Amino acid sequence: MSSFYVTTPIYYVNAAPHLGHAYTTIAVDVMARHHRQRDEDVFFLTGTDEHGEPVADAAKALGLEPKELADRNAERFQALMPRLGVSNDFFIRTSDERHKRRVQEVLQRVHDNGHVYKGMYEGWYCPRCADFKVENEIAEGNRCPIHEIELVLHREENWFFRLSTFQEPLERLYAERPDFVMPRERFNEAKAFIDSGLQDISLSRGRLTWGVQVPWDPSHVFYVWFDALLNYYTALSFARDGEDLTEKFWPATFHVIGKDILKFHTVFWPAMLLAADLPLPEHVFVHGFLLGADGRKMSKSLGNVLDPFEVMDRYGTEALRFYLLRDVTFGADGSTSLDSVRSRYEGELANELGNLASRTLAMINRYRGGELPDAELDPALAAEFADPAGDVSAFMDRAELTQALEAIWRRVRRLNRYVEEQAPWQLAKDDARAGDLDRVLRTLAEGLRTVTVLLWPWLPESAAKLLDALGTPDLSLARAALDGGRVHRVSALEPLFPKPS
Repeated sequence: MSSFYVTTPIYYVNAAPHLGHAYTTIAVDVMARHHRQRDEDVFFLTGTDEHGEPVADAAKALGLEPKELADRNAERFQALMPRLGVSNDFFIRTSDERHKRRVQEVLQRVHDNGHVYKGMYEGWYCPRCADFKVENEIAEGNRCPIHEIELVLHREENWFFRLSTFQEPLERLYAERPDFVMPRERFNEAKAFIDSGLQDISLSRGRLTWGVQVPWDPSHVFYVWFDALLNYYTALSFARDGEDLTEKFWPATFHVIGKDILKFHTVFWPAMLLAADLPLPEHVFVHGFLLGADGRKMSKSLGNVLDPFEVMDRYGTEALRFYLLRDVTFGADGSTSLDSVRSRYEGELANELGNLASRTLAMINRYRGGELPDAELDPALAAEFADPAGDVSAFMDRAELTQALEAIWRRVRRLNRYVEEQAPWQLAKDDARAGDLDRVLRTLAEGLRTVTVLLWPWLPESAAKLLDALGTPDLSLARAALDGGRVHRVSALEPLFPKPS
């Protein structure tokens, strides 16, 4: 059994969850579920990033200790997972003592390999990013280009990581592995950062106490990004009681991140792993920003935020899962709005998939008493259903989730056209055409079963209900073909996507 290890970034606990967190987590869940359908050994990791200055500052503003704020918001993130229908295998918190010990072990190795030194650092710092900005990362007005706040000049004695040592190894990595960073636009962005010349970076902070203590200098804690990035590696050693999963799952197959943290994952992270003599992940997939209806990045102060909880309350969790990966091409920036959620829900989920399911089951029940006799499949659909699982898998192997969903939806629409073309209600009026009706109903049932198996990663609850009504609960991707299974008897089904009250 081949393994598939996929991760979300770990989320800062300085604030409660929002749409961006839901977006990435749902995307990774879809990937994990798809690969489970391929009978692969899957491990899906998410969690919270709990150290560093942003958390300490947020806690201080609320009159709390950092651990109190971390506990409060980590619980919110953990509660969000089942609400989103997410199937993560483990939820890591970086305040976990087991994580801290493993961070110290790995970074001690980096130290012992000669990749650190002590020195004085002065630079422009964004406390929200927890990042020192180089010249080409500073926006007009000496501001952070991401958070649009003024940068602060910091001068302090730190331990440094010799990032510059890895200039040539990273150039070689990008030359030899053109799919290390995906999509290509983000690969080019990361490569341009490397090509501009790498400078050594702070490994520790001397004036903070909320973090993982540096083992060779207890007066310092590790710079939060070094602690946080290592979660992908450390979690495997303690995620499953009594078992170390590192050998089975490392290196990761996909790290899925937002573009605002590209530099850390595509430059710092591989250099850090090389410094510790650890294998590099196979791919880092970088998605874009969800924008408000006005085309600007979502912000509460601008009033253009799409509230994921409002969407779920009004249309259900699966509408959110479907919409986020259908309306905006995964990997690109894209605008979102409650109006476009409604349009996708009514136009596609209810009218196309829901209606297809209702009509197919109703006709089998009405014309054949719920029993499907054996009949040949209609060759009219052979071309469109030649290898749907292969088509979808090819997109999923590149984390092209929106394109994979479109490949499935083309077949949903084809089945709806097939109903209109064949007009089973007309065939049912002519006893001489009973064989034709059997063929049409059999083809519709198997086509519906096929697209439903394929849609399970996006719509797990609805797909399971529909497959149960078809009497074919097998979710294996190997069954996602017209001739991949046999529907024998169907049962009634309540509308999958009812009109919101």
